[in-house]
Amino acid sequence: MVVQRYGSPRGFGSGAVAAVLVGSFVGAATVTGCAAPEDPKAAAADPALAVRSAADALVRAGTSKASTSMEMAAGGTRVTIRGEGGYDFRRRTGRLQVLLPKDPAGASEHRPITELLTPGALYMKNRGAGVPADKWVRVDTAALDDGNLVTNGATDPAAAAELLRGAREVTYLGEVDLAGVKVGHYRGVADLAHAARAASPQVRGALAAAAKGFAEDAVPFDAYLDGEGRLRKVRHRFSFSNQGRTVAVASTTLLYGFGVPVEVTLPDHRDIYAGKIGA
Repeated sequence: MVVQRYGSPRGFGSGAVAAVLVGSFVGAATVTGCAAPEDPKAAAADPALAVRSAADALVRAGTSKASTSMEMAAGGTRVTIRGEGGYDFRRRTGRLQVLLPKDPAGASEHRPITELLTPGALYMKNRGAGVPADKWVRVDTAALDDGNLVTNGATDPAAAAELLRGAREVTYLGEVDLAGVKVGHYRGVADLAHAARAASPQVRGALAAAAKGFAEDAVPFDAYLDGEGRLRKVRHRFSFSNQGRTVAVASTTLLYGFGVPVEVTLPDHRDIYAGKIGA
């Protein structure tokens, strides 16, 4: 497992944008795709190469729908943050609606957060913590100690795939059915530092930040590739320390509906909140 060195991300001063999200998660803990692809077994001859090439296969595919799930366990309680949307792997842009967990009484604590994913920056609306409802918050992902792999409740799909460029100790576990699609199941460990060096330029800064911010480079994963080498599902396992607690995180990204239109319109600079973010 990976252990982070920090208690909250640096670089935000009194804003502490990402720290609020992580803190809210810890607080909660304490209180249809395209036509059938080819045979996935063809990629099993060199498991490590197949996994490392998954990001390139997604660029060839262009776009997809995306579902994310981030399970956080702390203090014996588990909470899950889910996201739904779409991603353009050529432009490295995406849009997700992220739903935070409900409070113990069953009432929703937060409105869904809209996240716009772009090279080098994350935009969030309905951020809470004192941010007006009609304003966006902009976060420089290269300034996050985790490179936006964990902090904001959903791993950027491009970063999730690019992290696999550092795959090593990869084992092919056989063919399984995933939502009616035959996929090959691969298990291994990704080296963050190597992935950062091998990553595409648009993602390199975020992964380089993660490689510096995590205490260890090793990230265990399970990846599922279809017969065209496209990543259909990936599950990464992290752990980090926050507010004196060790938080275990399992981040899962599902990709499907390849070729769907994905439009991302960035907010006007006048709609970006520049004030203080509450803790």
